[in-house]
Amino acid sequence: MKKVLSLVAVLVMISLPMGVLAEDFISDAKAQMKLKTLDAYKKAVDLSLKGVAQQPQSYEANWVAAKAHRLYGEECKKQNVAGWKGICKDYGKKGMGYAEAAMKLNPSKVDGYFWYGCSVGTYSDGVSIVTALKEGLKNKTQSSFETSYKLDKMYEDGGPMKALGRFWSVLPWPMNDKKKAIMYLEEFQKSFPNDVEGMAYLGQAYIDVKEKDKAKAVLNKAAANSDPKEKYYSTMAKQLLAGM
Repeated sequence: MKKVLSLVAVLVMISLPMGVLAEDFISDAKAQMKLKTLDAYKKAVDLSLKGVAQQPQSYEANWVAAKAHRLYGEECKKQNVAGWKGICKDYGKKGMGYAEAAMKLNPSKVDGYFWYGCSVGTYSDGVSIVTALKEGLKNKTQSSFETSYKLDKMYEDGGPMKALGRFWSVLPWPMNDKKKAIMYLEEFQKSFPNDVEGMAYLGQAYIDVKEKDKAKAVLNKAAANSDPKEKYYSTMAKQLLAGM
């Protein structure tokens, strides 16, 4: 993985315009990600790679690259882009590499840990959870999310809480833990009650433990959301309701 990342950095470095600083590329990448569109996420990936190429030992450049790769892969899945599984596999794997670099460069900060776990999730979407587990990614993913929770559970609008809840929910038996899933997702909802993704995940968790009334309440709220950027999760909520 290090050799692959190094080769990418060298190739990107060759094409860099003179006088542009790594900080500029990273700042622009962050700005693109805030737009929350597929094209913007792809631009963020390209910009973050240029930042890493200029400063391969930059903690910020590496975690931003990890985040950009994760968000692009995730958005391809949500929009059902042709070949999205291959994209998730590729970009999730690369995101894991940049996140690991960030974790090593600054093990006391949350970003690397959180985006490593998220990148594994994207990679798993591409290759399947079973394959990811066979590759030994369960323990490291759990550790990365638990560490991000301990360091700053409110990071990325409560991302560590939501991620841990989903993690314990989607693992196959006997590794999953439905009680832990609900615990983290309920904690998340207390702080972010209108987050559609979190509601969809919590509704699924309630269904798993046969709490149908609680599931219907939270899923109905999620399904009623009309924000086009949340369509993937409002649709998920509708599908869960239809299957009850």
